[in-house]
Amino acid sequence: MEFDVVIVGGGPSGLAAACRIMQLGKQQGSEISVCLVEKGAEIGAHILSGAVVEPTALNELFPDWQERGAPLDNPVIHDEVYYLVNATHRIKVPGFMVPRVTHNRGNHAVSLGNLCRWLGEQAEALGVDVFPGFAASEILYGDDGAVTGIITSDMGIGASGEQKATFAAGYELRAKYTIFAEGCRGNLGKQLMEKFELQSESATQHYAIGFKELWDVPPENHVTGKVVHTVGWPGQHFGGMFTGSYLYHLENNQISLGLIVDLSYSNPHVSPFDEFQRWKHHPLIAETLKGGTRVSYGARAIVKGGLSALPELTVPGGLLVGDNAGFLNMTKVKGSHTAMKSGMLAAEAVFESLTNDSAGGKNLTSFTEKFEQSWLHDELDLARNSQQAIHKFGTLLGSAFVLVDQTLFRGKLPFTLKDPTPDHATLKKAADSKRIDYPKPDGVLSFDKLSSVFISNTNHEEDQPCHLQLLDADIPIARNLPDYDEPAQRYCPAEVYEVVEENDEARFQINAQNCVHCKTCDIKDPAQNIVWVVPEGTGGPNYPNM
Repeated sequence: MEFDVVIVGGGPSGLAAACRIMQLGKQQGSEISVCLVEKGAEIGAHILSGAVVEPTALNELFPDWQERGAPLDNPVIHDEVYYLVNATHRIKVPGFMVPRVTHNRGNHAVSLGNLCRWLGEQAEALGVDVFPGFAASEILYGDDGAVTGIITSDMGIGASGEQKATFAAGYELRAKYTIFAEGCRGNLGKQLMEKFELQSESATQHYAIGFKELWDVPPENHVTGKVVHTVGWPGQHFGGMFTGSYLYHLENNQISLGLIVDLSYSNPHVSPFDEFQRWKHHPLIAETLKGGTRVSYGARAIVKGGLSALPELTVPGGLLVGDNAGFLNMTKVKGSHTAMKSGMLAAEAVFESLTNDSAGGKNLTSFTEKFEQSWLHDELDLARNSQQAIHKFGTLLGSAFVLVDQTLFRGKLPFTLKDPTPDHATLKKAADSKRIDYPKPDGVLSFDKLSSVFISNTNHEEDQPCHLQLLDADIPIARNLPDYDEPAQRYCPAEVYEVVEENDEARFQINAQNCVHCKTCDIKDPAQNIVWVVPEGTGGPNYPNM
């Protein structure tokens, strides 16, 4: 199938790009064919975010979004920040000590998944061909090396590679331009960066793992539009590990809450999932959840490197947008508005090229130029030192640096901090690290991994090739186990990886059907031995309201 533009990924950046291209086509009377593929069973199925949405980009894309019924109807009316001293105590941070740009008045605490579903409806109404349930598994290249589209994964392939009775071949979706909007650590985006050396002049990219749960709570515990953020405990008790958290009061007595754990941590015994469960027992959180019921759970990697870690954004015939490139603002800890703007700028560059030259396949450096001249670049430039300051100085001093940087200098200090050590290289040896005794879940506030995966509605066809590939099958037991007590057992939030004892020998087991597509294994494995690739389309979580 041939199109003018193929977009990989149905998140904010991909959907904004699709809508913007079609808007420009209609404004100028041009016929543009756009196809968007999404590996989730539906648009929004794999979207996971807090989320407090800043409507800056949405205002530009659809100025009449309120009249159109966009699901942004929970404005932030209370905005609080706490420093968690330990497991029981907290200090409320005065408003004047919170960087101005992180204040949330004018933003909306909502479900990003539902916003994407609405954007998908707008895209379809504009004429975009939206194909959910199709996973982009391969990049197509022309004879000149330019990107010419993608191939979706075959369906009905058995675990040993044979074609089952349900076999259906994937589609070649050919395009003059392909926009890669896969989200953080996208499989095809990662391939592009390696093939074209797009990160050769970039600073080191960094990541976190973010957890989220939805809870229904009693009305007396709920204040619609209230937003709470914390820093400090539980992270600081492991020598520099940074954690931050959020608790958002949504509509209908529902709470969105989660913990963000920086993946630069050094202790291989850390279990980010268990840190999240422990965190919910802090009185600040527990008093809100008391009497409530957990509704859903999910986890997802977050890209944190900022402006200096952005790769080159274009290759011949291809463009990287959203979290696939790294357009998240770490000062605000927000990425939906920046992702949307990056997609819109890419769309404008693509449309201009298609209008001037119908052949396509160019290296659209005009996208980079548009980015550098936009408010998106200005915003990321002001935030460029936030993540690096936390890494360099720790939670307290790093937060103080961010306050001074953002409040006194408005993000315009004449230098850029760097942290060149990638997250997978930070682990110390297990023998030199403190073992952690995590409390057992109580089934009221805290839960185990498998029961959590169950309410994420995660499902994969079990008889299919494993989408978690080992470059060397011996490394987990031969190297990672003696050196790091095989940390995949703990950094994975879905109990995908296990070390099983059989006949007095250890065996590495991969339970791929549990995978919630967080990509943490692809990032944190110390040997960089695990490669996450797409499973069959529709596989993975099916988040209802996340």
